[in-house]
Amino acid sequence: MLEIGKINTLDVNRETENGVYLDGLEHGEILMPQKFVTDEVKESGHADVFVYTDSEDRLVATTETPIAMVGEFAVLKVVAVSKFGAFLDWGLPKDLLVPFREQKADMVEGRNYLVYIYLDLQTNRIVASAKLDKFLDNTPPEYEIGQEVDLVITDETDLGYKAIVNYEHWGMLYKNQVYKILSSGQKLKGYVSKVRVDEKIDLLLEKPGYGKVDSISEKILSELKSNNGFMAVSDKTSPEMIKAMFGISKKNFKKAIGGLYRKKIIVFESDGIKLVE
Repeated sequence: MLEIGKINTLDVNRETENGVYLDGLEHGEILMPQKFVTDEVKESGHADVFVYTDSEDRLVATTETPIAMVGEFAVLKVVAVSKFGAFLDWGLPKDLLVPFREQKADMVEGRNYLVYIYLDLQTNRIVASAKLDKFLDNTPPEYEIGQEVDLVITDETDLGYKAIVNYEHWGMLYKNQVYKILSSGQKLKGYVSKVRVDEKIDLLLEKPGYGKVDSISEKILSELKSNNGFMAVSDKTSPEMIKAMFGISKKNFKKAIGGLYRKKIIVFESDGIKLVE
């Protein structure tokens, strides 16, 4: 089955001076323009191509890859606004349309927006939407505590950062547990802290429980080594100072140095911590 808006491997049906026509299965033949036809395509008889519609709504194939495909989220820049909606640069010659009905507020040329790319089944056109809610939380969240997940950061709120979890659900990274600056559209790994009874997902950027102490311990040890094995910090140091120095909470700092002490890697001194020689 051909997937419009995604990469497909299609067989070559015939060659013409305009390019090659590929077997588009239930959609008939699809032209791949001559500039994309390589000797490898001619010899192998097939091509890995991205399929989308041109300005005349005909299916075309290209070896160019867009910034994002159908079923994906991306931050894209508005390059024009018309009576049909806003047009986004997604890395292909034909810009991507966001119809007015799919805009949360009127989009402005030159600005970047986080959108979801999907196939309009009525027109077979690839379009984008800034109304992300309708594409998320359509299935029950089945996650385990501590499970690693893919995150896409969306908005900063009073509570923290909203994030898309595994491209399927909404989640929240709470501000008092985030120790670095995040931005809309940023993709990174995270961990499930809790799935609440209302099916909302609490998230962490480090694995919950004692598992996260390892990476924090490495950070502390690295700082100690770069400071000749001694640092004037302890469990009496202020949370603000700990955050400024290590980018972590005081609670996690205390867990980490406690673990290092029990392993006899560091010792506590009156004015700080020291590596064991």
